[in-house]
Amino acid sequence: MKPKKPLPLDGRTGEGGGQLVRIAIALAAVTSQAIRIDHVRGNRQGQRGGGLKAQHVSAIQWLMDASGAEVDGLAVGSQSLEFRPSLPPTALQGRKFDVVAGSSASSTLLIFQAIFPYLLFAGNASGGPIELEIQGGTNVSFSLSYEYLDQVLLPTLKNKFGLNVERQLKKRGWSMGPLSKGCVSLKFQPLPPGQSLKLQESWDRPITAEDFKLKQIDASMLVPYALREPLEKALVNNLGQLFPDVDINFVVTEDSGHNARMYTLLVAHSQTGLRWGRDYLYDRAWKKKTLETLSSEIARKVSKDLYKEIAIRGVVDEHLQDQLVVFQALAEGRTSFHRGTGQADTHVDTNVPDDVDASFKDPKLEDRMRKDQTHKPFGQGSKHTTTARWVASELLPTIQWFNRGTICDGAGICFS
Repeated sequence: MKPKKPLPLDGRTGEGGGQLVRIAIALAAVTSQAIRIDHVRGNRQGQRGGGLKAQHVSAIQWLMDASGAEVDGLAVGSQSLEFRPSLPPTALQGRKFDVVAGSSASSTLLIFQAIFPYLLFAGNASGGPIELEIQGGTNVSFSLSYEYLDQVLLPTLKNKFGLNVERQLKKRGWSMGPLSKGCVSLKFQPLPPGQSLKLQESWDRPITAEDFKLKQIDASMLVPYALREPLEKALVNNLGQLFPDVDINFVVTEDSGHNARMYTLLVAHSQTGLRWGRDYLYDRAWKKKTLETLSSEIARKVSKDLYKEIAIRGVVDEHLQDQLVVFQALAEGRTSFHRGTGQADTHVDTNVPDDVDASFKDPKLEDRMRKDQTHKPFGQGSKHTTTARWVASELLPTIQWFNRGTICDGAGICFS
């Protein structure tokens, strides 16, 4: 039988960066579908550069070996990539895997995102868990951090899809300051053969103003020791003004080990279990700034970003929305993780005014279902989210999206 022609994808579409590559390769491996990406990371000209980066090569190399794929163009800087897998996830024999990123600036968490869908469907008759160790960066630019993975993404996957991923930060790796590889380990139970990924609750649970009453805000600070006290005070002051009467818990306070390493994450928790994260890996000139100036600048930005995120009344934050698209696409049945369209000056408090209930409208409760066109990035949300929907729809044409991407009927992937 003549090999099926690879599905062509233009790497300049939508956000036109590494996310497009990761999702395309991940879904191609799961479905054993050949793809070709031209103009890889074509929208990343300039300092960040186009073409494959070391982290992409590491992830694709692992998926190539696991899926028995033939690959052309697998090299750092490559502008074109062809990936032709042949083995489904259930053919995977091992249960313990190590991935070493090409550089300390390569994100371990982005590598995990690329290979996790394949591993998720790698259940076998033995029923054993999968153990994964990845070496590379844990707090790097243009990537989710280990803290965001630990406090936002993985808890959401557990709550919404029943996916329990044990994780441990063995060593931290930064893209700021002296470079050194970090290490994370993860352990999880893949789906048994014949079982699909399913939402654990009703997809159309009504969203009300009650969902936006905050219970607490968790703060993580990875900063030089001298900055810890002034930053904590600045965060308490800024958050106290924006979120009066909300408890603030400092869950991670760690010396970053170098003056160039400054990372802060805020995670807000609602009374009903929703969570939103906003973080800031400081990347500006800092040597001529006082501790008070740095603290004020960091605290003001991350606190204001969190306030704006919650004020638009979405059930997920901007970054979580795009990271959940792959799971929506693979899942059986209907899911909805909309991000609101409200204004940033909406009141955010533990005591939401009565008139908010009257004006709040659940975006899922429209008069009718309007099917989305998927031939280009579409729907509401960030450019990363709209691009993720497009890529998923190209690889899994049976999925359907409605009402500007707020509702998804997934492909219901499973392997017998």
